[in-house]
Amino acid sequence: MTDLQQPPRETEVATGVSPEGVTSTEALGLTQKPLTPARLAWRRFRRHKLAVVSTIVLLIIVVLCVFAPVFTNYTIHTQIRTNGPDSPLASFLSPRRGHWFGTDEGGYDEWTNVLYGGRISLAVGISVALLSVGFGSVVGVIAGFFGGWVDNLLMRITDLFLAIPLIVILIIGSQLPATQHWARFAMGNAKSLRAVIVILSAFFWMPIARVIRGLVLSIKEKEFIEAATAAGASKSRIMFRHLLPNCSGQIIINATLAVAAAILTESALSFLGYGIDPVVAPTWGNLLAGAQGQIDIAPHLIWFPGIAITLTVLCVNFIGDGLRDALDPKQLSV
Repeated sequence: MTDLQQPPRETEVATGVSPEGVTSTEALGLTQKPLTPARLAWRRFRRHKLAVVSTIVLLIIVVLCVFAPVFTNYTIHTQIRTNGPDSPLASFLSPRRGHWFGTDEGGYDEWTNVLYGGRISLAVGISVALLSVGFGSVVGVIAGFFGGWVDNLLMRITDLFLAIPLIVILIIGSQLPATQHWARFAMGNAKSLRAVIVILSAFFWMPIARVIRGLVLSIKEKEFIEAATAAGASKSRIMFRHLLPNCSGQIIINATLAVAAAILTESALSFLGYGIDPVVAPTWGNLLAGAQGQIDIAPHLIWFPGIAITLTVLCVNFIGDGLRDALDPKQLSV
Protein backbone atom coordinates (compact mmCIF):
# COMPACT_ATOMS: atom_id res chain seq x y z
CA MET A 1 0.00 0.00 0.00
CA THR A 2 1.42 3.40 -0.95
CA ASP A 3 1.65 6.38 1.38
CA LEU A 4 -1.36 8.00 -0.28
CA GLN A 5 -3.51 4.94 0.48
CA GLN A 6 -2.55 4.66 4.14
CA PRO A 7 -5.21 5.65 6.69
CA PRO A 8 -4.48 8.68 8.92
CA ARG A 9 -2.32 8.00 11.93
CA GLU A 10 -3.61 8.04 15.49
CA THR A 11 -1.89 11.35 16.18
CA GLU A 12 -3.74 12.96 13.30
CA VAL A 13 -7.12 11.67 14.50
CA ALA A 14 -6.53 12.69 18.10
CA THR A 15 -5.08 16.16 17.53
CA GLY A 16 -6.43 17.08 14.13
CA VAL A 17 -2.88 17.71 12.87
CA SER A 18 -1.48 15.74 9.95
CA PRO A 19 2.10 14.35 10.03
CA GLU A 20 3.10 17.21 7.78
CA GLY A 21 1.91 19.71 10.47
CA VAL A 22 -1.23 20.90 8.63
CA THR A 23 -4.15 21.63 10.98
CA SER A 24 -7.50 20.17 9.88
CA THR A 25 -10.63 22.28 9.43
CA GLU A 26 -12.39 20.25 12.15
CA ALA A 27 -9.75 21.21 14.70
CA LEU A 28 -10.08 24.86 13.77
CA GLY A 29 -13.86 24.67 14.17
CA LEU A 30 -14.44 25.85 10.62
CA THR A 31 -17.11 23.22 10.00
CA GLN A 32 -19.35 24.62 12.76
CA LYS A 33 -22.01 27.09 11.72
CA PRO A 34 -21.79 30.39 13.66
CA LEU A 35 -24.74 31.34 15.85
CA THR A 36 -26.84 34.21 14.55
CA PRO A 37 -27.66 37.14 16.87
CA ALA A 38 -31.25 35.89 17.11
CA ARG A 39 -30.14 32.41 18.23
CA LEU A 40 -27.70 33.92 20.72
CA ALA A 41 -30.48 36.10 22.15
CA TRP A 42 -32.85 33.12 22.36
CA ARG A 43 -30.17 31.08 24.16
CA ARG A 44 -29.65 33.86 26.72
CA PHE A 45 -33.39 34.31 27.15
CA ARG A 46 -33.88 30.60 27.86
CA ARG A 47 -31.34 30.82 30.67
CA HIS A 48 -33.57 33.36 32.43
CA LYS A 49 -35.97 30.89 34.06
CA LEU A 50 -38.33 33.52 35.48
CA ALA A 51 -38.68 35.10 32.05
CA VAL A 52 -39.51 31.75 30.42
CA VAL A 53 -42.08 30.87 33.09
CA SER A 54 -43.55 34.38 32.88
CA THR A 55 -43.90 34.06 29.11
CA ILE A 56 -45.87 30.83 29.50
CA VAL A 57 -48.10 32.30 32.21
CA LEU A 58 -48.73 35.48 30.21
CA LEU A 59 -49.62 33.46 27.11
CA ILE A 60 -52.14 31.50 29.18
CA ILE A 61 -53.70 34.75 30.46
CA VAL A 62 -53.86 36.18 26.94
CA VAL A 63 -55.46 33.03 25.53
CA LEU A 64 -58.04 32.93 28.34
CA CYS A 65 -59.00 36.58 27.79
CA VAL A 66 -58.98 36.61 23.98
CA PHE A 67 -61.02 33.39 23.75
CA ALA A 68 -63.20 34.19 26.77
CA PRO A 69 -66.44 32.81 25.21
CA VAL A 70 -64.78 29.39 25.02
CA PHE A 71 -63.94 29.32 28.72
CA THR A 72 -67.21 30.63 30.18
CA ASN A 73 -70.89 29.93 29.65
CA TYR A 74 -71.96 33.47 30.49
CA THR A 75 -71.53 36.99 29.14
CA ILE A 76 -70.93 40.23 31.00
CA HIS A 77 -74.68 40.96 30.64
CA THR A 78 -75.91 37.62 32.01
CA GLN A 79 -77.46 37.89 35.46
CA ILE A 80 -77.51 34.66 37.43
CA ARG A 81 -80.59 33.79 39.49
CA THR A 82 -81.01 31.22 42.22
CA ASN A 83 -83.79 28.99 40.90
CA GLY A 84 -85.09 30.27 37.60
CA PRO A 85 -85.77 33.39 35.55
CA ASP A 86 -88.14 34.92 38.13
CA SER A 87 -86.18 33.99 41.26
CA PRO A 88 -83.93 36.42 43.20
CA LEU A 89 -80.47 37.26 41.91
CA ALA A 90 -77.64 35.00 43.01
CA SER A 91 -75.62 37.87 44.47
CA PHE A 92 -72.35 37.54 46.39
CA LEU A 93 -71.96 33.82 45.83
CA SER A 94 -68.63 32.56 47.13
CA PRO A 95 -66.31 30.75 44.70
CA ARG A 96 -67.74 27.34 43.85
CA ARG A 97 -68.13 24.86 41.04
CA GLY A 98 -69.75 26.58 38.06
CA HIS A 99 -68.80 30.00 39.43
CA TRP A 100 -65.07 29.72 40.00
CA PHE A 101 -64.69 33.32 41.17
CA GLY A 102 -68.17 33.66 42.69
CA THR A 103 -70.68 36.36 41.71
CA ASP A 104 -70.91 40.09 42.36
CA GLU A 105 -73.67 42.32 43.71
CA GLY A 106 -75.66 42.25 40.47
CA GLY A 107 -75.50 38.47 40.14
CA TYR A 108 -72.88 38.56 37.37
CA ASP A 109 -70.32 35.78 37.19
CA GLU A 110 -66.96 37.15 38.41
CA TRP A 111 -64.90 34.68 36.35
CA THR A 112 -66.61 36.05 33.23
CA ASN A 113 -66.03 39.64 34.36
CA VAL A 114 -62.31 39.00 34.90
CA LEU A 115 -61.87 37.35 31.50
CA TYR A 116 -63.71 40.04 29.57
CA GLY A 117 -62.10 42.77 31.67
CA GLY A 118 -58.70 41.32 30.81
CA ARG A 119 -59.48 41.85 27.13
CA ILE A 120 -59.82 45.60 27.66
CA SER A 121 -56.90 45.94 30.06
CA LEU A 122 -54.53 44.02 27.77
CA ALA A 123 -55.76 45.97 24.74
CA VAL A 124 -55.00 49.23 26.56
CA GLY A 125 -51.54 48.03 27.59
CA ILE A 126 -50.50 46.80 24.14
CA SER A 127 -51.97 49.77 22.25
CA VAL A 128 -50.39 52.35 24.55
CA ALA A 129 -47.03 50.58 24.38
CA LEU A 130 -47.02 50.51 20.57
CA LEU A 131 -48.12 54.13 20.15
CA SER A 132 -45.94 55.66 22.86
CA VAL A 133 -42.81 53.65 22.04
CA GLY A 134 -43.20 54.34 18.32
CA PHE A 135 -43.60 58.08 18.79
CA GLY A 136 -40.93 58.31 21.48
CA SER A 137 -38.43 56.39 19.33
CA VAL A 138 -38.93 58.77 16.42
CA VAL A 139 -38.52 61.81 18.67
CA GLY A 140 -35.38 60.33 20.25
CA VAL A 141 -33.78 59.51 16.88
CA ILE A 142 -34.46 62.98 15.47
CA ALA A 143 -33.17 64.73 18.61
CA GLY A 144 -30.03 62.63 18.84
CA PHE A 145 -29.18 62.74 15.13
CA PHE A 146 -29.63 66.45 14.43
CA GLY A 147 -28.53 67.81 17.82
CA GLY A 148 -28.27 71.58 18.27
CA TRP A 149 -31.48 73.57 18.54
CA VAL A 150 -33.59 70.61 17.37
CA ASP A 151 -32.28 68.50 20.24
CA ASN A 152 -32.76 71.32 22.75
CA LEU A 153 -36.32 72.00 21.60
CA LEU A 154 -37.45 68.37 21.68
CA MET A 155 -35.76 67.60 25.00
CA ARG A 156 -37.16 70.71 26.70
CA ILE A 157 -40.65 69.67 25.57
CA THR A 158 -39.92 66.20 26.97
CA ASP A 159 -38.76 67.70 30.27
CA LEU A 160 -41.92 69.80 30.43
CA PHE A 161 -44.11 66.71 30.09
CA LEU A 162 -42.04 64.86 32.67
CA ALA A 163 -42.38 67.72 35.17
CA ILE A 164 -46.18 67.56 35.18
CA PRO A 165 -47.67 65.18 37.80
CA LEU A 166 -48.84 62.25 35.69
CA ILE A 167 -51.99 61.20 37.52
CA VAL A 168 -53.26 64.81 37.74
CA ILE A 169 -52.81 65.53 34.05
CA LEU A 170 -54.36 62.18 33.12
CA ILE A 171 -57.46 62.94 35.19
CA ILE A 172 -57.78 66.39 33.62
CA GLY A 173 -57.13 65.05 30.12
CA SER A 174 -59.68 62.25 30.46
CA GLN A 175 -62.41 64.85 31.08
CA LEU A 176 -61.60 67.02 28.06
CA PRO A 177 -63.86 65.16 25.57
CA ALA A 178 -66.87 65.97 27.74
CA THR A 179 -66.34 69.74 27.35
CA GLN A 180 -64.11 70.31 24.30
CA HIS A 181 -65.18 69.53 20.74
CA TRP A 182 -61.60 69.16 19.45
CA ALA A 183 -60.82 66.68 22.22
CA ARG A 184 -63.95 64.67 21.39
CA PHE A 185 -62.89 64.59 17.74
CA ALA A 186 -59.35 63.42 18.59
CA MET A 187 -60.09 61.11 21.52
CA GLY A 188 -63.68 60.01 21.09
CA ASN A 189 -66.24 60.12 23.86
CA ALA A 190 -65.18 60.65 27.45
CA LYS A 191 -64.33 57.44 29.35
CA SER A 192 -64.21 55.43 26.13
CA LEU A 193 -61.50 52.93 25.27
CA ARG A 194 -60.15 55.23 22.57
CA ALA A 195 -59.96 58.20 24.93
CA VAL A 196 -57.98 56.27 27.55
CA ILE A 197 -55.53 54.90 24.95
CA VAL A 198 -54.93 58.36 23.45
CA ILE A 199 -54.44 60.14 26.77
CA LEU A 200 -52.06 57.48 28.10
CA SER A 201 -50.07 57.38 24.87
CA ALA A 202 -49.72 61.17 24.94
CA PHE A 203 -47.83 60.99 28.25
CA PHE A 204 -45.95 57.69 28.00
CA TRP A 205 -43.52 58.54 25.18
CA MET A 206 -41.05 60.70 27.15
CA PRO A 207 -38.88 58.05 28.87
CA ILE A 208 -38.24 56.05 25.69
CA ALA A 209 -37.45 59.28 23.81
CA ARG A 210 -34.66 60.10 26.26
CA VAL A 211 -33.29 56.55 26.14
CA ILE A 212 -33.20 56.44 22.32
CA ARG A 213 -31.65 59.91 22.15
CA GLY A 214 -28.78 58.79 24.36
CA LEU A 215 -28.20 55.68 22.26
CA VAL A 216 -28.26 57.65 19.01
CA LEU A 217 -25.72 60.15 20.34
CA SER A 218 -23.35 57.21 20.88
CA ILE A 219 -24.12 55.21 17.73
CA LYS A 220 -23.93 58.10 15.26
CA GLU A 221 -20.20 58.42 15.99
CA LYS A 222 -19.51 54.84 14.82
CA GLU A 223 -17.62 54.05 11.65
CA PHE A 224 -20.54 52.50 9.77
CA ILE A 225 -22.53 55.74 10.12
CA GLU A 226 -19.58 57.69 8.75
CA ALA A 227 -19.35 55.19 5.89
CA ALA A 228 -23.06 55.57 5.11
CA THR A 229 -22.70 59.36 5.11
CA ALA A 230 -19.68 59.18 2.83
CA ALA A 231 -21.60 56.87 0.48
CA GLY A 232 -24.24 59.55 0.04
CA ALA A 233 -27.04 58.08 2.16
CA SER A 234 -29.78 60.57 2.99
CA LYS A 235 -30.43 61.70 6.54
CA SER A 236 -33.76 59.88 6.70
CA ARG A 237 -32.13 56.66 5.51
CA ILE A 238 -29.37 56.94 8.11
CA MET A 239 -31.91 57.59 10.87
CA PHE A 240 -34.44 54.90 10.03
CA ARG A 241 -32.30 52.26 8.29
CA HIS A 242 -29.13 52.44 10.37
CA LEU A 243 -29.67 54.22 13.70
CA LEU A 244 -33.15 53.06 14.67
CA PRO A 245 -32.56 49.32 13.98
CA ASN A 246 -29.46 49.46 16.19
CA CYS A 247 -31.70 50.66 19.03
CA SER A 248 -34.16 47.78 18.58
CA GLY A 249 -33.06 46.03 21.79
CA GLN A 250 -33.89 48.98 24.02
CA ILE A 251 -37.08 49.66 22.07
CA ILE A 252 -38.35 46.11 22.66
CA ILE A 253 -37.43 46.20 26.34
CA ASN A 254 -39.12 49.55 26.92
CA ALA A 255 -42.20 48.38 25.00
CA THR A 256 -42.69 45.44 27.37
CA LEU A 257 -42.29 47.66 30.41
CA ALA A 258 -44.72 50.19 28.91
CA VAL A 259 -47.38 47.46 28.68
CA ALA A 260 -47.15 46.86 32.45
CA ALA A 261 -47.12 50.58 33.24
CA ALA A 262 -50.15 51.23 31.02
CA ILE A 263 -52.17 48.42 32.63
CA LEU A 264 -51.37 49.73 36.11
CA THR A 265 -52.17 53.34 35.18
CA GLU A 266 -55.43 52.42 33.49
CA SER A 267 -56.43 50.39 36.54
CA ALA A 268 -55.64 53.33 38.80
CA LEU A 269 -57.69 55.71 36.64
CA SER A 270 -60.62 53.28 36.53
CA PHE A 271 -60.39 52.75 40.29
CA LEU A 272 -60.62 56.53 40.78
CA GLY A 273 -63.57 56.74 38.40
CA TYR A 274 -61.77 58.47 35.51
CA GLY A 275 -61.02 55.46 33.34
CA ILE A 276 -63.16 53.46 30.96
CA ASP A 277 -66.86 53.54 31.69
CA PRO A 278 -67.79 50.20 33.32
CA VAL A 279 -71.12 50.25 31.44
CA VAL A 280 -69.24 50.33 28.13
CA ALA A 281 -66.63 47.70 28.99
CA PRO A 282 -65.41 46.16 32.24
CA THR A 283 -61.74 46.41 33.11
CA TRP A 284 -59.76 45.01 36.01
CA GLY A 285 -59.61 48.51 37.50
CA ASN A 286 -63.39 48.90 37.20
CA LEU A 287 -63.92 45.57 38.95
CA LEU A 288 -61.73 46.72 41.83
CA ALA A 289 -63.55 50.04 42.04
CA GLY A 290 -66.95 48.35 42.08
CA ALA A 291 -65.94 45.91 44.81
CA GLN A 292 -64.34 48.33 47.25
CA GLY A 293 -67.61 48.71 49.17
CA GLN A 294 -68.15 44.95 49.51
CA ILE A 295 -64.74 43.93 50.81
CA ASP A 296 -66.21 42.83 54.16
CA ILE A 297 -69.00 40.66 52.77
CA ALA A 298 -67.40 39.49 49.50
CA PRO A 299 -63.60 39.80 49.62
CA HIS A 300 -63.24 37.51 46.60
CA LEU A 301 -64.42 40.42 44.41
CA ILE A 302 -61.18 42.20 45.33
CA TRP A 303 -58.87 39.20 45.24
CA PHE A 304 -59.34 37.94 41.71
CA PRO A 305 -59.09 41.22 39.72
CA GLY A 306 -56.17 42.22 41.95
CA ILE A 307 -54.42 38.90 41.38
CA ALA A 308 -54.98 39.23 37.62
CA ILE A 309 -53.38 42.70 37.57
CA THR A 310 -50.48 41.66 39.80
CA LEU A 311 -49.77 38.46 37.87
CA THR A 312 -49.88 40.17 34.48
CA VAL A 313 -47.64 43.05 35.53
CA LEU A 314 -45.11 40.73 37.19
CA CYS A 315 -44.98 38.51 34.09
CA VAL A 316 -44.43 41.47 31.79
CA ASN A 317 -41.69 42.86 34.04
CA PHE A 318 -39.88 39.50 34.24
CA ILE A 319 -40.11 39.16 30.46
CA GLY A 320 -38.61 42.63 30.15
CA ASP A 321 -35.73 41.58 32.42
CA GLY A 322 -35.13 38.49 30.31
CA LEU A 323 -35.18 40.50 27.08
CA ARG A 324 -32.76 43.03 28.56
CA ASP A 325 -30.28 40.25 29.34
CA ALA A 326 -30.84 38.53 26.01
CA LEU A 327 -30.51 41.60 23.82
CA ASP A 328 -27.52 43.11 25.62
CA PRO A 329 -24.68 43.03 23.04
CA LYS A 330 -22.10 43.37 25.81
CA GLN A 331 -23.01 39.95 27.22
CA LEU A 332 -20.46 37.53 25.83
CA SER A 333 -21.55 34.45 27.74
CA VAL A 334 -24.17 32.27 26.08
